[in-house]
Amino acid sequence: MNIFRLAGDLSHLAAIIILLLKIWKTRSCAGISGKSQILFALVFTTRYLDLLTSFISLYNTCMKVIYIGCAYATVYLIYMKFKATYDGNHDTFRIEFLIVPVGGLAFLVNHDFSPLEIMWTFSIYLESVAILPQLFLISKTGEAETITTHYLFSLGVYRALYLFNWIWRFYFEGFFDMIAIVAGVVQTILYCDFFYLYVTKVLKGKKLSLPA
Repeated sequence: MNIFRLAGDLSHLAAIIILLLKIWKTRSCAGISGKSQILFALVFTTRYLDLLTSFISLYNTCMKVIYIGCAYATVYLIYMKFKATYDGNHDTFRIEFLIVPVGGLAFLVNHDFSPLEIMWTFSIYLESVAILPQLFLISKTGEAETITTHYLFSLGVYRALYLFNWIWRFYFEGFFDMIAIVAGVVQTILYCDFFYLYVTKVLKGKKLSLPA
């Protein structure tokens, strides 16, 4: 494992912890897209089906279990525990418009036409666009809480670091995964405008607003 992957994993974990702590401490999921969290839960579920078939390392297994557990814990907090604070009126992105095309693409473009490989590919494609409902929610409400922006920023950093991970692996290991790289580029691009606003506004103590 190289430093970029480790840093990316830690940034990803930090984002998840930030979100869970935000919801638990404030006893509210206001400003959080439940739709995005459902998509992330689906991403981790379909990506880590190999937990049932193979063992890579203790680190790998632990991180997979943590990601899955935290994803479903977040969905539970939003739709069950603190349901009264969930902003369903603004969280209206039609996630089926992401799931269906991504599912079709995973069947058509994959490394191997096998159930586990198709599910893994589906998760890679879906993760690249899973944040769209959250960005859509922010654009509809007009602004985001600072803690929510920290969560999004950490997710963006995770994805950017994984791009460097792929570059490292290509040059030093001869490993190249076009599906993962293209999906990672798409996901990073979706964060670019947010990164700019985060640096110019949030870090200066201003509230972040996205155009409706």
